[in-house]
Amino acid sequence: MLTTSRILALSLLATLASAHPTPSPELTHDQNSNTIRQAMATVYNKCSTPNTVAITFDDGPYVYNSEIVLNLAKYNAKATFFVNGNNWGCIYSRENEERLKAAFAAGHQIASHTWRHADLATLDYAEVKSEMTRLDDALVKILGVKPAFVRPPYGSYNDLCRQVAEENSQSIVQWDCDSDDSAGASVSQIEDAYQDIAQRHPSTILTLNHETYETTVQALNNALKTLTGAGYRLVTVAECLGGLDPYASRTAPAVRD
Repeated sequence: MLTTSRILALSLLATLASAHPTPSPELTHDQNSNTIRQAMATVYNKCSTPNTVAITFDDGPYVYNSEIVLNLAKYNAKATFFVNGNNWGCIYSRENEERLKAAFAAGHQIASHTWRHADLATLDYAEVKSEMTRLDDALVKILGVKPAFVRPPYGSYNDLCRQVAEENSQSIVQWDCDSDDSAGASVSQIEDAYQDIAQRHPSTILTLNHETYETTVQALNNALKTLTGAGYRLVTVAECLGGLDPYASRTAPAVRD
């Protein structure tokens, strides 16, 4: 038989238990954290389609863009332009809009290099998201397309960047051949770099160039001649990756005020 004191003690314990229930494991923060379960964007460091070269140009649109497009046309080559929103100039200027439209109309791929060329690995979630979406919004307005590929400035990214890119329906693209134009390589040094890799003749090449350097433009004709002479097809990043869609969405471009 329970004594009065034992009944009171058990009653008190029941009251405390109901006031402070044991947390359910599936409802704890660690168990439900989106951080460790968040899907991350694919990172491409090289092409996958044999005998292809994807020539890419970062940091534009810039004054040399039209000349680059003309040189590419001489060799029936397609390239990919990873553009910024506000780096070497504002993407919304009339001149840069026309450069983008001309390159796009010529069949070149337009991809994201983010808005202001910030180091994404140093930014928080909201800042990374803004860098990506502001550039996307500009391309939708100007060209009617949202790019399916983004190249982080400086090639710098972390898992957070991959998470945001995945949320934004984009894959990350790096490179496996750097012309070193942004490091100050001369015209002859850039040409030699292309001669060297063409002689080694890997199955595929994914190049890094910048459309903001005159040396790049001056070396381009020779580089294209070297690559086509080695039997490569010069294609966009999307094509060199097996014919992926270069754009996450398409719509009608906006009418400029």
